[in-house]
Amino acid sequence: MLEALATVTRTLSRLFLVVAGAGLLVMTGIIGWQVFGRYVLNASPAWAEQLALVLMIWFITLAAAAGVREGFHIRITVLEDNLAERGRKALRLASHAIVGLIGAAMAVWGAELVQATWHHDIPTLSVPRGAAYLPLPLSGALIVLFTVENLVAEFLGRKVEPLWN
Repeated sequence: MLEALATVTRTLSRLFLVVAGAGLLVMTGIIGWQVFGRYVLNASPAWAEQLALVLMIWFITLAAAAGVREGFHIRITVLEDNLAERGRKALRLASHAIVGLIGAAMAVWGAELVQATWHHDIPTLSVPRGAAYLPLPLSGALIVLFTVENLVAEFLGRKVEPLWN
């Protein structure tokens, strides 16, 4: 079961890290165009800043979700390092459970935010404001999925293999 779950989560993690990386590159290009427009053409594009912000929300939340699976989120292990193995395992399980609850909260309340703002347009982009917030419930659901994988692996005494191994 863990192998099938790992195949799915590894694929999703890779996909969303690639999408996040591409979003970062596109955002960098947009900001570059905005600076060029402002200082060289003396006519900054009105849409550039809003599009860059929307892309930033997307790539940060998708990369953060992948970070749960890949283990590159920030954590301090001083307490864990000073516990016996049984205590370490309990602490890791509790930590994963808390991350999963935060992901569930992101999914639920993010979906509510998307619904509440879908009928409001971003003026310079003419797209629904809810589209900017859509990655919140998506990333929250991914965090829950990646947390389930971490919990199952922890219960089985195994580790989730990150993409870079």
